Amino acid sequence: MPLVDVSHLVKHFVRDAGLFRAGTRVAAVDDVSFSIDEGETFGLVGESGSGKTTTGRCMLRLVEPTSGEVRFRGENLLGFSPGRMREARRQMQIVFQDPYSSLNPRMRARVIVEEPLVIHKLGERAARRERVAELFQLVGLDPAHLERFPHEFSGGQRQRIGLARALALNPSFLILDEPVSALDVSVQAQVVNLLMDLQERLKLTYLFIAHDLRLVEHICSRIAVMYLGKIVELGPAAAIFASPQHPYTRALLSAIPLPDPDAPRHRLVLDPASVNRAAALKEVSTGHWAAI
Repeated sequence: MPLVDVSHLVKHFVRDAGLFRAGTRVAAVDDVSFSIDEGETFGLVGESGSGKTTTGRCMLRLVEPTSGEVRFRGENLLGFSPGRMREARRQMQIVFQDPYSSLNPRMRARVIVEEPLVIHKLGERAARRERVAELFQLVGLDPAHLERFPHEFSGGQRQRIGLARALALNPSFLILDEPVSALDVSVQAQVVNLLMDLQERLKLTYLFIAHDLRLVEHICSRIAVMYLGKIVELGPAAAIFASPQHPYTRALLSAIPLPDPDAPRHRLVLDPASVNRAAALKEVSTGHWAAI
């Protein structure tokens, strides 16, 4: 049984509603289904606006889905009461994209990392402080800097603080929402290596949301490609990179920068008319599905 099973997830938003007009309904997430096995790094990729971040937030009910199911260890999270959902969030945490806006600038690093322990009433004050110092070391930061404010840390260090906060409750599943896209390229590799190291040491399962396909290729065992709220291709990362089937996936892969600037390029431009929005996913090879 998979650790996480997302089934027919839908999220509608209403935009341009006014006093005398109903507004239009937008399907940000449109009948999305996938599963993640224990210990796996599953990639969710697509350009901005494809619905991947909304999918991740719906899974934790940070945004309430319109319909569908999200099963964690066999239980449907969407049927949980607020109290039961709070308990479930000890096992499921999220690391946000922007390390600049996801940390409260008025709180010291120690308070930020300790906050989940306080909310869930875990441990006495001395034990919590000890745990916070452990977490700081775990993510490669110096506990001597716990009394600093977020602005006194670099972007990479801030993302490590966000990661320490997410790990405070010993979760088994982390949603990583573009965790390195706001960082310098030189820092990205350090944070990715830390994530992989922590996954091995703490037996974590990741949903890795990204638009950087080079990154996804190296760290994800399977990926799902999202386009306009739908999954258009899903399968082993190696199979999708070697033989992309959907026109959107092909266009996305053709945009990856080449290491050699003089190498010939063949950039594909997606013609939206070539995409059949009604096409269902079908298996094109073992475990490789495409909506064609």
